[in-house]
Amino acid sequence: MKENKIIFTGPVGVGKTTAIAALSDDPPVKTDARASDMTLVRKGHTTVAMDYGVIRLDGDTKVHLYGTPGQERFNFMWEILSKGSMGLILLLDNTRANPLKDLTFFLDAFKDLLKTAPLVVGVTRWTSGHCQVSMFIKNIWHNIILMFLFLKWMRAKKKM
Repeated sequence: MKENKIIFTGPVGVGKTTAIAALSDDPPVKTDARASDMTLVRKGHTTVAMDYGVIRLDGDTKVHLYGTPGQERFNFMWEILSKGSMGLILLLDNTRANPLKDLTFFLDAFKDLLKTAPLVVGVTRWTSGHCQVSMFIKNIWHNIILMFLFLKWMRAKKKM
């Protein structure tokens, strides 16, 4: 059987748990606990270890879905969960104060994984009147292109 692993990450309340629950063939495993810090402003419960789900693509292929805790104080889990991952899905909340700062933070936090694995960026909480949307998307693509060019340059430099 082919076993694959994809990581979902992003800030607190961005929808990682919801995404895994929507995609998983089985009910997801959640490690939610009552929020006890600034997270209470966004939601009552938060992931403290991981979320887990699985997609069975066919009789021979599974994709394990792991969601990281969004709080930086649980960042030790990010590296643990990232081991052996074939890709990273970074979810960003367009209604947060500075989603571009969140993008930069998580790209840096997962830079080791991103040396070998592809990245998909998803933007949640789009509202029709939200002024950040178009500028945010423009900035994301600009920064992703710069990041990929930088990584390509770094890989080429290593080969010299």
